[in-house]
Amino acid sequence: MTNSISEIEGADVLLVIGSNTTEAHPIIGIAMRRAVKFHGTKLIVIDPRRTELARIADIHLRPQPGTDVAYLNGLMNVIISEDLHDKQFIKERTEGFDELSETVKKYTPEYVEEISGIPADELRRTARLYATAEKAMIFYTMGITQHTTGTDNVMSVANLAMLTGNVGRESTGVNPLRGQSNVQGACDMGALPNVYTGYQSVTDESIRSKFEKAWKTGLSPKVGLTVVEMIHAAHEGKIKGMYVMGENPMLSDPDVNHVKEALENLDFLVVQDIFLSETAELADVVLPAASFAEKDGSITNTERRVQLVRKAIDPLGESRPDWEIICDLSTRMGYEMKYESPAQIMDEIAQLTPIYGGMSHGRLRGDGLQWPCPNKDHPGTKFLHQGRFSRGLGRFKAIEFRPPYEMPDEEYPLLLTTGRMLYHFHTGTLSRRSAGLNELNPEGTVEINPVDAAELGLEDGDMAEVESRRGKVVAKVRVTDRSPVGTVFMTFHFREAAANLLTVSALDPVAKIPEYKVCAVKVEPLKVASEKL
Repeated sequence: MTNSISEIEGADVLLVIGSNTTEAHPIIGIAMRRAVKFHGTKLIVIDPRRTELARIADIHLRPQPGTDVAYLNGLMNVIISEDLHDKQFIKERTEGFDELSETVKKYTPEYVEEISGIPADELRRTARLYATAEKAMIFYTMGITQHTTGTDNVMSVANLAMLTGNVGRESTGVNPLRGQSNVQGACDMGALPNVYTGYQSVTDESIRSKFEKAWKTGLSPKVGLTVVEMIHAAHEGKIKGMYVMGENPMLSDPDVNHVKEALENLDFLVVQDIFLSETAELADVVLPAASFAEKDGSITNTERRVQLVRKAIDPLGESRPDWEIICDLSTRMGYEMKYESPAQIMDEIAQLTPIYGGMSHGRLRGDGLQWPCPNKDHPGTKFLHQGRFSRGLGRFKAIEFRPPYEMPDEEYPLLLTTGRMLYHFHTGTLSRRSAGLNELNPEGTVEINPVDAAELGLEDGDMAEVESRRGKVVAKVRVTDRSPVGTVFMTFHFREAAANLLTVSALDPVAKIPEYKVCAVKVEPLKVASEKL
């Protein structure tokens, strides 16, 4: 997030795109609801589904999934044509405006309506409300990133914020909400194939030499593979061994049948986790890790806040903290890695990572610190880009709309999109072990509009088979207008109805994120599907 959670209640407008915030990020959802109820904040939700947050929105736009660039360009078309853009901000702090302006000219509200299904007048009303706000915040999540055009979508969001001067000030900004606990911290710490800690490039010789000197070893200048690329490489026999920590690709990755084949093709699979997940069941070796309550360390949340985690109990059984397992394994493999404590590790992080430069366990007590925090006297940074962008001028990127990789056709006439629910988290490795949560939501469902359900002869509570070109699952039908006509929705938490058996592994060419949010399926009553066998 460029800005902070506490700034939500100070905004005049909240624009929430592709985020079921009250279910996937309930704490931030509460802040949004408070802003609307107590502070008169206007709420715009852009989401194909009628979520809980959409029900309290001043404007709810329901685009066809996968058309984000088109309607974002349409919003910018209206803002520019109606002279609502922030000319001073554009002149002083950006570059590339002319090219952007030329590109969005053809994305008139009427043209966008043809692509996205959003009524032209509603698009105009949305553009005016956002552009005329003194302070407007944009929030987005995987609803716009998990596409083959995910990078284009995020750049378009940044274009919209810069166009209206809603960056670099309190209660403004571009605010992605992270999908898992400490995923921000994992990225900050270099758990990406192209960077070391603090997003320092592995291809930069001066940066690489800094880490080589600190770690007393040579380091590769080559960029590695992303998760889905690794699965493809394992399937092709190019990767022989894999070490999976706290991740469950057998439910979370797209095209799970392909994932299973890839993992079974490995010579050696190690899984380090606190439970025997679906992925761990395939492992040659399982290393028992300690839970968050059994170890010291830090977690970085979605607003860049680094917070101290303190051990409440000793690790149970033979489990150990992840850092101890990694150090022991590294030493046994020939590279001695030894630390006395997580506090010592944090000191090394600060030494090598400019955005964490002023942090230590001592300073993180209490509310923690938001990066960048470059030195020990720095209080942390509440919001980013005040006065200037990190590259100097903010760069507009003119982007054309591209359709999703796979669209409905005669054989597979419905569009499947996936997401989360309040009562279960990610692949359910933790939450499905809770009796109370299972009682509240015991099984996966396929959410289908009443119009589609009637045409298919389905009623609420029926069992149906959902099939794509990659696999099929059986799930209970939930008939609801939350999903638009022509679109069905499933969560991916349930192994018994694993939505990712259906999804495509097509990737965004830049970020290499898979297109979880759009694929073509057909839905049939279970008895009809069984009769065809």
